[in-house]
Amino acid sequence: MKQCNLNFWLNGEQTKVSIPMTATLLDVLRDYLGMTGTKRGCEIGECGACTVLLNGQAVNSCTVLALQAQGQKVETVEGLSEGGELSSLQQSFVEEHAVQCGFCTPGMLMSSTALLRDNKNPSEEDIRRAISGNLCRCTGYMPIIKAIKKESER
Repeated sequence: MKQCNLNFWLNGEQTKVSIPMTATLLDVLRDYLGMTGTKRGCEIGECGACTVLLNGQAVNSCTVLALQAQGQKVETVEGLSEGGELSSLQQSFVEEHAVQCGFCTPGMLMSSTALLRDNKNPSEEDIRRAISGNLCRCTGYMPIIKAIKKESER
């Protein structure tokens, strides 16, 4: 398999990695760079477990060829915390009991981050729309919605 170099910004740091040309962004993040917070779920863009931000937009990393990130900015859930401390949004998820098994949480956090950067005061409908591509089997969504709303009110 032909290898190529991928140069991009990952969580604010310039990153260079040699990858197969056919690798997805999900493959590179998890298998080459150890960003295991980005979860491998359905691998067809349906569950949202692999959601990351690409130039500030929430994307399913399983459906993005890694080379599409060449020179771009990628943010993963690992980039939300600073100095080992939870971000305010992550803390809201904890406080509102929006985490159970945790599998969907990284994708939910990234979709929420994109929403809150674009809309500082989202309605419940805005929140529901923003996380509509993220599936959760545990919390029933209401604690997640409450956590995002709480964060918007901070």
